[in-house]
Amino acid sequence: MPSVPRPRSLVPSRLASSRRRHGHDPMPRAVDPGSAIVDYAIYRDGVRQPGVHGWLEAIDRVEAQEDGFVWIGLHEPTEAQFADLADRFALHPLAVEDAVHAHQRPKLDTYDDLLFAVVKTVHYDDKLPGGSAEVVETGEVMVFVGPRFAITVRHGEHGRLGKVRSRLEADPELLSLGPSSVLHAVLDAAVDSYTVVTNALQEDIDEAETDVFSDPGKLTDSNVIYVLKREVLSMRRAAAPLSPVLRMLSQSPMELVDEDVRDYFRDVDDHLNEVVDQVNSFDDLLTTLVSANLARVSVVQNEDMRKISAWVAIAAVPTMVAGIYGMNFKHMPELQWEFGYPIVIAGMATVCGLLYRAFKRNRWL
Repeated sequence: MPSVPRPRSLVPSRLASSRRRHGHDPMPRAVDPGSAIVDYAIYRDGVRQPGVHGWLEAIDRVEAQEDGFVWIGLHEPTEAQFADLADRFALHPLAVEDAVHAHQRPKLDTYDDLLFAVVKTVHYDDKLPGGSAEVVETGEVMVFVGPRFAITVRHGEHGRLGKVRSRLEADPELLSLGPSSVLHAVLDAAVDSYTVVTNALQEDIDEAETDVFSDPGKLTDSNVIYVLKREVLSMRRAAAPLSPVLRMLSQSPMELVDEDVRDYFRDVDDHLNEVVDQVNSFDDLLTTLVSANLARVSVVQNEDMRKISAWVAIAAVPTMVAGIYGMNFKHMPELQWEFGYPIVIAGMATVCGLLYRAFKRNRWL
């Protein structure tokens, strides 16, 4: 299939000429973005080009070539660190603001000759300090896709893209399709992490379900189920909004997305739909577990109240007899009776025994 034509300049001509009209130099300033840049490389025909010393050189070499593109990766850049790249590639200010400050919903925005995508990354941490419950940690990856460049901006300590880059470099056929292959690789890695986390959640939910229904005499801590619901909610916030993004990339023709890459997006969309369905089923199951656990709590409380009521009824017999004989009236015929005491004790024991037997037979004790 014909590939998307790629202009020589990395900077859209309209934005570049606008900068010149307003007196702005499109070339980067002398400020080095510093440690924010994690990796950079030039790719031609799906192969990483050697001998690139610095991100500025990488951009200059790609601009001087007929084909290929540059991929620059950053980790939590500040506004000052990202300003030079934003100026050199004529990135839209709104997209730059989102990339620097993060905390965005998964989305796909188009700005002239630029695609800007946001994807949530997830990580399941089951070894938190203090023995607290497991949580789903989330991060973000922003991807800028232009005619001859791809820029990835990662936020968070997990979701590293080193393995994504290595895996993509091991597939020159896909990488040769251009910068849109980078966007696919990032989204594919994110959805793969969703699958890993949902599998871990499945194990925890199965364990909670076993605790709720296995031992009738043992109550499950409701906090565990609520924590699981919170984790499932985090997964839903990460996965569900990504569905329309992948649907758009896989179904709507876009100038910056190679037609062959669209087929790969369809595969990622299928995997994401499986994750979303699984997350929805988790939420329904946890809601059922919460209701079942509350019902068990009510049943146990009712059983406790029946036991208490039974013992109170048994104790009421000697209490009543003791209350009668404790009134200290002078003329009580039983007070002077020789066998009064043993008969009263025997009568109380007999009545209490009969009550105990009746409650036991009815499973109140």
